[in-house]
Amino acid sequence: MAPTTSPTEQAPATRAETRRLTADVVIDGAVALADRIGTEAFTIRKLAEAIDAKPMTIYHHVPRKEAIIDGMVDRVFGEIELPPTDTDWRTAILVRCDSMRRVLVAHPWAAALMESRTSPGPATLRHHDAVLGCFRRAGFSLELTGHAYAMIDAFMYGFALQETTLPATGGDEMAELAGSIADQMPADLYPHLTEFTADHVLQPGYDFGKEFDFGLNLVLDGLELAAADEA
Repeated sequence: MAPTTSPTEQAPATRAETRRLTADVVIDGAVALADRIGTEAFTIRKLAEAIDAKPMTIYHHVPRKEAIIDGMVDRVFGEIELPPTDTDWRTAILVRCDSMRRVLVAHPWAAALMESRTSPGPATLRHHDAVLGCFRRAGFSLELTGHAYAMIDAFMYGFALQETTLPATGGDEMAELAGSIADQMPADLYPHLTEFTADHVLQPGYDFGKEFDFGLNLVLDGLELAAADEA
């Protein structure tokens, strides 16, 4: 039978741990842990080990696991640069999206969770308000603002999920991967894939990340046309 301790024996350690921990320490530790292992493998026990605490002590500061995830998402939103207010809407959105892409690459678990929360935190609300304000200051109607935000973030989250799950995106690693796949596929059965791999992916300087600028600007071009139609 496992040894037991009385509540009075446990209390001093628990009080000391409670004083040392804060909600910010818990959330910071949770983000760092998710960056290492993802959210599927994330557990409160693993978080407790990572921040050198007891699982139940964590709940003195953040009441449940869903609240921890809320805090993690809010922390990620807080890292994304808001669209500046002293420039045109397109430049402002490009600034925001470039920052968002870098943040989502740094936190590859986050893209799937960013819009999933029912108790958004202050950084999340501030971010959404700023993006909506960017479109409204530019004269977008409420309807077009909704279209614009949905289209841009569908592209942003989709690209982030693709970029962070690809086995390689460029350089020697991509060349090695593409070459290995090409060696396994009969050119006569997959002529277009063979051509694309040999004449594009395996060419010097190929970087999947370049598709980001092309795709985002394509979306923004369409929104500019839609905004002009509204004017």
